Amino acid sequence: MDYAVSTHDLTKVYEGKVKALNGVNLKVEPGKIFALLGPNGAGKTTLMRILTTQIKPTSGEAYVFGLNVVRDGAKIRQLIGYVPQEMSVWTDISGYENLLIYAKIYGIPPSKRNELIWSVLEEMGLKEYANNLVRTYSGGMIRRLECACALLIKPKILFLDEPTIGLDPSARKAVWEKLTAFKREYNATIFFNTHYMDEADLYADEIAIINGGRIVASGTSESLKHTLGGEIISLEVENSEYSLKALETLKMNNVISDVIVSESEVNILTQDAESSLPKIMEALRINKVLVKRVSINKPTLDDVFLKYAGTRIETAERISNVRQMRRMIRRG
Repeated sequence: MDYAVSTHDLTKVYEGKVKALNGVNLKVEPGKIFALLGPNGAGKTTLMRILTTQIKPTSGEAYVFGLNVVRDGAKIRQLIGYVPQEMSVWTDISGYENLLIYAKIYGIPPSKRNELIWSVLEEMGLKEYANNLVRTYSGGMIRRLECACALLIKPKILFLDEPTIGLDPSARKAVWEKLTAFKREYNATIFFNTHYMDEADLYADEIAIINGGRIVASGTSESLKHTLGGEIISLEVENSEYSLKALETLKMNNVISDVIVSESEVNILTQDAESSLPKIMEALRINKVLVKRVSINKPTLDDVFLKYAGTRIETAERISNVRQMRRMIRRG
């Protein structure tokens, strides 16, 4: 079986010092939607740039549909579509004109260009805005146009680097409706990075979490949640540094399964929150850990990420930076 993506001990070191990827092993089946999650600097974009043949790995191997990313770059580029984080369309020309430029870049014969352009405009819901200047488009429309440019060659695999970051929920939904429709019609593979847990939860068939350049967990959304088991008691505390010590005995006696501390938040994994909570509160009281808030929930993908990456994804600052960058590009 030729996997859509496969890597073996893939490593990338920048300037002989910074190890962006550290032995990544990954397999993505054809026709699947695959999400790669990780904190900033974890190696997500580096991995995608290697898979799209933009940069070479330091060591290890990577394949796209059985083609080696170093030796078979030209062949791979004929099979893939790529939408980067940065704006990849011109705002002072129309949507149609942007697609015409990309059609020429891709080497699409002149006799086929017009038909293909109108086809992807319709697929991405932009047909009636085809001749409008891109600077008049909303953020969601621009992102759909960027996707349309990548879909011109009907790629076997579509790489999306944070495809909806900075968009409002309705615009994000519209982008994903169009992408999943394309995937169904052409049995394409989608490989995407995202800061939005709900996107990975809703759309991805498989998910991998990368941290420190390594894949630290992978599986379906449900299987990853199942690794946490039971329920999660979330506590907001004033002095979290004492929490681990306070709960150590309960963990040793199997009253709780695990404790994850993040700043002022303590997340406790347990099979039975109702019976565990009184013992937890008593242990914290004895150790003078002040509890300000308590909630009990089933594990979420966000909790999975916290366990394996040791932090929650910080979206607010990242979204703000992306929005500002794209606004500046649109203004020229």
